[in-house]
Parts: sequence; structure tokens; C-alpha cells
Amino acid sequence: MTFMDLLFRAIFLAIFVTSLYALVEAARTPAQAFPAMDKQTKGLWVGLLSLGSLLSLSATLGYGAFLVFLSLVVALIFMLDVRPAVRSITRPGDGPYGPW
Repeated sequence: MTFMDLLFRAIFLAIFVTSLYALVEAARTPAQAFPAMDKQTKGLWVGLLSLGSLLSLSATLGYGAFLVFLSLVVALIFMLDVRPAVRSITRPGDGPYGPW
């Protein structure tokens, strides 16, 4: 196994961990919070993140890397845009620096 193979496996593993974390966060979020913040439905996000997690896991195991970076894009959109918006609904008393 060459250095580049190991590097790509490490990148795919990082994408898998990111996708899996985003999937867990989406599954834990109440379904009512998504339409309240004008985001897509919970089912759509859980489905996209599940597919992304499976794709990145298969790439980590060496079964192809096609579309893996799209799963990273989906996970980052969720983590950077959707998650902060729906968390503001689920924690109404928190300010930008915590519950002060």
C-alpha cells in the first residue's frame, strides 16, 4: 500500500466520521424544528446523511471512492447551516455564548 493510498483512506475515514456525526445529530433533532426554521424535512436530511455515511464507509473499506466528496458536502451543509438553525429552536433560552 502506497503513501497516497493511506492518505486517501485517512481522508475517507475523516469524511465517514463527519457524516456519521451529522447523521446522529440529525436523528436526535426533533422533526418539528426543521420546518420551523425553513429547512428541509428531518426525513430528507437523515436519508441524505445515511447515504453519505454508507458511501464514505465503503470508500474507507476500499470499495470505491465515487461520490464520497458529495457526502462530505452534504454533511458540511448540515453541520454549518441546518444544525445551528434548528438548535436555536430546540434551545430557546440560549444566547450566542451559552445559557446566560
